[in-house]
Amino acid sequence: MLQFFVIHGIAESAWARPYSWARNNISDLGNAHCALQAEPEPRYICSPEHGLMNVSFVALGVLLVVGAALTGGVLWRRGPAAVMARLLLAGAGVGFVLAGLAPADVNENQHVLGALLIMAAGNIGLVVAGFGLAEHIPTPVRWSTSLLGVAAITAFGLFLSHHYLGLGMGGMERVAAFPLLFWALAIGVRGVIRQTVRMHGAMPTERRSRACPGQDSSLRHPL
Repeated sequence: MLQFFVIHGIAESAWARPYSWARNNISDLGNAHCALQAEPEPRYICSPEHGLMNVSFVALGVLLVVGAALTGGVLWRRGPAAVMARLLLAGAGVGFVLAGLAPADVNENQHVLGALLIMAAGNIGLVVAGFGLAEHIPTPVRWSTSLLGVAAITAFGLFLSHHYLGLGMGGMERVAAFPLLFWALAIGVRGVIRQTVRMHGAMPTERRSRACPGQDSSLRHPL
């Protein structure tokens, strides 16, 4: 997930006219041609690194699909909520792949379908994920996952209705799209930390178990 934000920064910094998080859509970074775009808000788009950005979209989508498929019992409990959440999150991954393969100025219909999968299916997946995460996930994390999804769905509705609340078109789109990415990144980092702590906790135990026989022997047979 981190690669997306890094490449986002690289792609926006390549613009001759400054790229704006408030005025520009995320998809503008992947547009293949330089042109004045009238809808949904007038803006000039010219993204020299559009190829790199679209590769990032596809890579992000593949990672989301793989993550939803492979986390299984590590992250999810058994039951319909977990199954549904994983399917919806994988659907968001497919959406990123579609958006990357079809820039908005090349195949608008496919790109819009990808965006709908990301911000509709993905955010509904977040809401459901709060009920499907494994029991070892702290309760505040599970509840905040669902609340994050509700906030993102609300932002998506405001984005579609052109109510930007002072954030601009691009700003409201990010409120709708980024929660899923931040959540996936946070869950991934938490998993890595948890696994690292578990491994480091096991190593001293193994050393103590190997040292105990010798220590016991010296106590039984003092010099």
